[in-house]
Amino acid sequence: MASEYEMSVNDYIGIIKHRAVLVSVCITVILGLSVLVAMSIPPVYESSGTILVESQQISPDLVAANNNTFADERIEVIRQRVMTREHLEAIIDKYNLFSSEIRRLSVTEKIDEMRNAITVSLVSAAVKGRGEVTIAFRVGFEHNQPEVATQVANELVTLFLDENIKQRTERASETTEFLTQEADKLRVELEILENRLADFKQAHSNALPEHQELRMNMLSRAETELKEVDRDYKAAREELRFNELEVKAASAGVASKAGASGSAASQPQDLDSLKAEYTRLLSLYTEAHPDVRAVKRKIAALEAARGAGNGAVTSVSLDIAKAQARVAASEASIKSLADQKQQVLAKIDAYEAQILETPQVERGLVTLTRDHDNARKKYEEIRTKEMGAKISESLEQENKAERFVLLEAPLMPEKPVRPNRKKVVAMGFVLAPVGTGALVMLLELLNQRVRGVEALASVLGRRVLGTIPYIHTRAELARRKRLQALILLGGVLLIAGLLVLVHFLYMPLDLLVYKALSRFA
Repeated sequence: MASEYEMSVNDYIGIIKHRAVLVSVCITVILGLSVLVAMSIPPVYESSGTILVESQQISPDLVAANNNTFADERIEVIRQRVMTREHLEAIIDKYNLFSSEIRRLSVTEKIDEMRNAITVSLVSAAVKGRGEVTIAFRVGFEHNQPEVATQVANELVTLFLDENIKQRTERASETTEFLTQEADKLRVELEILENRLADFKQAHSNALPEHQELRMNMLSRAETELKEVDRDYKAAREELRFNELEVKAASAGVASKAGASGSAASQPQDLDSLKAEYTRLLSLYTEAHPDVRAVKRKIAALEAARGAGNGAVTSVSLDIAKAQARVAASEASIKSLADQKQQVLAKIDAYEAQILETPQVERGLVTLTRDHDNARKKYEEIRTKEMGAKISESLEQENKAERFVLLEAPLMPEKPVRPNRKKVVAMGFVLAPVGTGALVMLLELLNQRVRGVEALASVLGRRVLGTIPYIHTRAELARRKRLQALILLGGVLLIAGLLVLVHFLYMPLDLLVYKALSRFA
């Protein structure tokens, strides 16, 4: 039974020799294709500018910043605003981008290509206490023409800078406008509450809590006045009863001669005493006071009695007239004291009603005052924020707040960023032997020929007694020489092509030789 034959190294060498032409052609073709692909891919140039995120120039302790968002968030918002259809379409039309394509692109497709060609990369740095912070960002554009890439990159950088100023200014203006409107609303509300509070105080002016102590003092004073009026009222009643008794006694003729003579002698003295008493009372009280009015009536009665006694003789004696005058004065004094008592009682009732009403008034006043204070505090807070917003708006308008500063303007790119021709050619050097080996293995699997004595013995299961070597003809030898010459020529051309590629893609050959010799020197 034949055993399975395992190929040796000599068999592989024999296969390579047998397929030498195919191997050479495959390697040459793959290397040539890789070089052709590397040279045929159009170059892509990228021009980019660096924009620095500069912090606020004035200390935040003096002027608070209006925008407290992170820089990367603002950059992303600005990027979305810059890469709108309107802006990109204007740039495409201005520089006639994507017009040399093989197929005609629609406007939407051009805008998509434009967005894919724009690059925005953040530059971060570690800041103590804040972690990774964005300090700058790069804006770039890729195109197959370096001039166009530079021009478009400058346009994009300008758009980013302008859009940042526009956004921050608009935000500051909107903030100021909003706070101004809110302050005006709160001012109207505050005025309404002030009017309500003033109307309430005016409607309950007699029961305001701040006048409670005054009302208590006035009530105490009224009670004291009531006690004095009661005392005077009782004294007037006693005086009335005494005067009535005198009138009765004088009418009955009880008065003695001595009494009559004494009264006649004392009449002028009594009139003078009453006038002195009247002067004293006027220094203490007003003319409306009951005591003043009573003394005044007594003086009037005595003067009337004196005039009647001097002018004509009447049937009534002077004592009766005096007594009747005192009775009339006492009655008038009692009536006046009674009226005064009623007035004092009315005042006491009014004070007591006001004192009882004060807690209810105080409750309503506290509610209105609390609403007024809250509205005033809100109004003051909004006004403070409004002033801060106006200062922030001034900072933005004068470009003193956080801003974007062009650190590096886009420059003309000297080398393309894509494709990497060296990598493409290197990939060809890798694919050439791999592809050739795969092709040779596939052909050998499809070919069932027997190679060598050992393979034949393995197939037949018998020992080979002898072998006859292959005898080449002259034609075969000549063909082999021509093939060797072609292979040698192909190798020379391949080496020359590699040297050309190295010269143009990697480094000039004279410089490469100089560097190599300098290492050995």
